[in-house]
Amino acid sequence: MQPNATFVLGGAASGKSLWAEELVKSYARPMTYLATGQIFDAEVAAKVEVHKNRRDDHWTTVEEPLDLTVPLINARPDQVILIDCATMWLTNHLMAQSDMVQAQTTLITALRNCPAPWVIVSNEVGHGIVPENGLARQFREAQGRLNIALAAEADLAVQVIAGLPQVLKGTLP
Repeated sequence: MQPNATFVLGGAASGKSLWAEELVKSYARPMTYLATGQIFDAEVAAKVEVHKNRRDDHWTTVEEPLDLTVPLINARPDQVILIDCATMWLTNHLMAQSDMVQAQTTLITALRNCPAPWVIVSNEVGHGIVPENGLARQFREAQGRLNIALAAEADLAVQVIAGLPQVLKGTLP
């Protein structure tokens, strides 16, 4: 049986997005990809192209860097949603100087009220050293709090390391 709420965590270039995409395909339902990234340079544009090229015409892509409420609440019960990724969503809010507590609360509420199964991808950033600048420390703390909240909402929480899923909570389908 497929989980209704899945949290996929991993380091940079760990294979988490690819693993999440394969999980979403296994639902055999219409798939919606909620893309949170914003393209500000050629490096990010190239990474986005890699992700886009992996998806075929069976995916519907919705680009939404800040407000995931509408696409989550308006999802249909017969589809599955992939949000890639919570880290870019968080970065967008930090750069917009949003109220981070309110933004996180709004996201969690939207996920709870989403009528479709969802999978959300996020980065684990807490394994490194304490960053030297204030914004980086603020980001690391906010990402940690967001990851804790997302894991709490999930039926299945998986950490992907070198492309391999390690179950933290729940059971793989």
